[in-house]
Amino acid sequence: MGLIFLGIESSCDDTAAAVVCENRAILASVVAGQTALHDDFGGVVPEIAARAHAERLDLCVEQALAQAGMRLADLDGVAVTAGPGLIGGVLSGVMLAKGLAAGSGLPLVGVNHLAGHALTPRLTDGIPFPYLMLLVSGGHCQFLRVDGPADFTRLGGTIDDAPGEAFDKVAKLLGLPQPGGPAVEAAARTGDPRRFALPRPLLDRPGCDLSFSGLKTAVLRQRDALVAAQGGLHEQDRADLCAGFQAAVAEVLAEKTRRALALSPVPVLAVAGGVAANASLRAALQAVATQAGADFLAPPLRLCTDNAAMIAWAGIEAYRTGQRDGMDLAARPRWPLDRDAAPMLGAGKRGAKA
Repeated sequence: MGLIFLGIESSCDDTAAAVVCENRAILASVVAGQTALHDDFGGVVPEIAARAHAERLDLCVEQALAQAGMRLADLDGVAVTAGPGLIGGVLSGVMLAKGLAAGSGLPLVGVNHLAGHALTPRLTDGIPFPYLMLLVSGGHCQFLRVDGPADFTRLGGTIDDAPGEAFDKVAKLLGLPQPGGPAVEAAARTGDPRRFALPRPLLDRPGCDLSFSGLKTAVLRQRDALVAAQGGLHEQDRADLCAGFQAAVAEVLAEKTRRALALSPVPVLAVAGGVAANASLRAALQAVATQAGADFLAPPLRLCTDNAAMIAWAGIEAYRTGQRDGMDLAARPRWPLDRDAAPMLGAGKRGAKA
């Protein structure tokens, strides 16, 4: 089996714990979602999320250990998301991990949540370095060349809204439930993606950077025009707007991925993050990879969204390189993977956002 790590994840609105082995076996994976807690607010409320994490983290850990048939004494380390994310949730997970490590004497490893996503293909398929990772989630969108457990080169990313954030906002504009990604994808199945002329932002500019804010605004304007003309939205209007929006996102991501593969040719294109669960997007990226002569890899859907198995695995990878963290491990709301790259979304006293 090799090393066995407990992973703890609480960066947004999923409370998760998992037990993972160095041989890539996931012995247990527990995820407690919070969708019902945030339904009435149209999005994640940080204070509610933090409180829910504090109430559920220890229960998730107990459940994961029970599923794995293990005790803390059977483990080789504790890995925890130390950022980036909503600071209240990240802090809850870090404090629990510190307590477990201090009480059991186990090594503590702080993990970058984005590294967890970026290293997931090594957990699921054992692929070697290097590879190209398209990380698409609710808060992030980056093209990363992955050369090692802590060696990431950003080739491009979003200069404003991440795709997942855009999906959520479009769903809210159209009166669809949250989370927006699955709701928009479901509505798009019966829609005509060619009915509305929606923009493909930044395709007229070189490079791999992306922008989705203008696309979201274009959907808003089409919605307002329909409401003004006919007094409201019909179901087919919603379906067509969702289909057009989804097609625009897929086309932009496909073209930017094509450029990233040309810029940094590698044997494998991998995709991870919550938006990677979108079937239309996966199909577009699969076609790009095939054209470029690269293999395409998308983790199982349960490992695309936030989970603790990826954190445990990233902790194992970091531990093997010699990383150990102490009781001074800090929870970080911001933590870019490529520290040499210029900030894309601005920077403040707490550092670059991405």
